[in-house]
Amino acid sequence: MAVNRERLAANFTELCEIDSPSRHEGRISQRLQAIFRELGATEIIEDDSAARTGSECGNLIVRFAGDLDLAPIFFSCHMDTVQPAEGVRVKRIGDLFTSAGDTVLGSDDKSGIAACIEAMRRLRETGRPHRPVELIITTCEEIGLIGAKALDPTLVHAREGYALDSSGFARVITHAPAANRLTITMHGVAAHAGLHPEWGVSALILAARALARVPSGRIDEETTTNFGTISGGTASNIVPEKVVIEAEARSHSVEKLERVTTEIGEIFTATVAGWTDPSGKSQGKPSVNVEVRQDFPVMRLEREEPVIRRVEAAARAIGMELSYEKAGGGSDANIFNGYGLATAIIATGMSQVHTTDERVELQDMVDLTRLLIALLTEESC
Repeated sequence: MAVNRERLAANFTELCEIDSPSRHEGRISQRLQAIFRELGATEIIEDDSAARTGSECGNLIVRFAGDLDLAPIFFSCHMDTVQPAEGVRVKRIGDLFTSAGDTVLGSDDKSGIAACIEAMRRLRETGRPHRPVELIITTCEEIGLIGAKALDPTLVHAREGYALDSSGFARVITHAPAANRLTITMHGVAAHAGLHPEWGVSALILAARALARVPSGRIDEETTTNFGTISGGTASNIVPEKVVIEAEARSHSVEKLERVTTEIGEIFTATVAGWTDPSGKSQGKPSVNVEVRQDFPVMRLEREEPVIRRVEAAARAIGMELSYEKAGGGSDANIFNGYGLATAIIATGMSQVHTTDERVELQDMVDLTRLLIALLTEESC
């Protein structure tokens, strides 16, 4: 089925030029709802997640009933973008789209949304039968997947689907790591650094001793850790009483993730337990608190699973060759898989995302649209 290239390009440009930084997705949500009503959506739901995410709007779940007696699938995208994202203007040279100014373009993830819209438009225009489909369009993905985390999964009827949200093209992401976030709070004792330094206990020095011992960077082929920020102290003449470290651990192995997370906590605890007061004049003792929060669960899909076999068959039907890869980052797909919704990630063609050099080629969005149509119409899929 031929794709209307220029209509796709125009729609993509329109979406990009509707500013939608995280938590400010209200305008684009309203525009998308209008588009989907025009396309004859069976049902459009805006959920109540805004109360938990702080966004101007909720996640959207858009249903199209379909004509084929096949199991429904879903396509997922996110409507928010990273900063700088105010006053976006799109520049097109040939079939290459970039930002015309000092903002991001917004192809992450409006390239995916535009492909969904064009796919549904072509199906409506041609009357070609298709399976039931849901579009799940989340808020606040870029600031911790919090729109997806606030989604009630019982609102989603389909049990399998595809997140259209990765750089490159003709790539399917089948594996992504689980991640834990750690907030490590080291407590010391404040004292005047010139008059009575021996009365104090430096939380900063203790934190540094622990950081020198913890596993950091790439631990093995499946596991990484990072200590991203450290803050604390009040002035150069005061022994720092408190230091807070924000860190993360990721792994494709849940067991390894638990092990390295535990090791980090044990090293900080042991560092405090090993503290001594050589002067005997300290006005207190140090302590530490390690808070661990799951950021997102592991994503693991094997090649023989129906969600992967379906996209293989769809690609084969349109003469597209796909690669199947592991990712190092998390996305809404991790959250959906955690809900028991088998979700693979399909790349949309975007590149240099999260920078002002972000770009995407029209042909990649055209081919993505063709793949979505095949997923919806090929009965062998």
